[in-house]
Amino acid sequence: MPVPALSLVLACYNEAEHLRESFREIKDVLLELHQPFEVIFVDDVSRDDTRLILEEIQEANPDLDLRVILHETNRGRGTTVDDGFRAARGAIAGFLDVDLEVHARYIPSLVRAIERGADVATVRRIYAFQIESLDRYVMSRGYSWLVRLLLGVKIRDTETGYKFFRRERLLPVLNAIADPGWFWDTEFMVRAERSGLRIEEIPGAYVRRGDKTSTVRGLRDSVRYFGKLLAFRRQLKQVAR
Repeated sequence: MPVPALSLVLACYNEAEHLRESFREIKDVLLELHQPFEVIFVDDVSRDDTRLILEEIQEANPDLDLRVILHETNRGRGTTVDDGFRAARGAIAGFLDVDLEVHARYIPSLVRAIERGADVATVRRIYAFQIESLDRYVMSRGYSWLVRLLLGVKIRDTETGYKFFRRERLLPVLNAIADPGWFWDTEFMVRAERSGLRIEEIPGAYVRRGDKTSTVRGLRDSVRYFGKLLAFRRQLKQVAR
């Protein structure tokens, strides 16, 4: 396989219900870029048929540069994405959530943003009105407001699961991140902005999937994230002294 221009990391945890369909859509978008790419799947010990489906995808696409990294123990979302980035070879590296609640069609826009000079390009989620996702909208907007208030950043959507990077600028930020779980996204974006990286946020529609089993627990997760925000704020203040 040629050295890829683009590396796409797909972090997997219990993705069997939508993995096949999502990969087909992602593959179609990547092929339209007309540049060499690799896809790195990192499975964080899924308990469903995700690993079997990953084998099927590899066998069905022998002409594509597909790699699979399998964790032996569950290590958390942040570490899963991090492992994929450290294995990436492309000058541009990115990831998006496998459920495609934000569609793969935004990949070319983020790649072009990096090519124009951005160090980081993300999709800022615009929520399509769905009564069943109203709770997610309120939590997301409230969290975004708290991040800007407590951490003093300008980024509108740190938690988006759709981020692309200039790989050479990515690695120093990765080395500074401590959280292995979902707070990884916030920590990365805040550290990237404070490091002076050029960040471009591109609006994209978020449509919640009705066929997806959600792991989000509103009250529990809100309390946990607020505690992490306060702890991270204290850490940043100590470093600044």
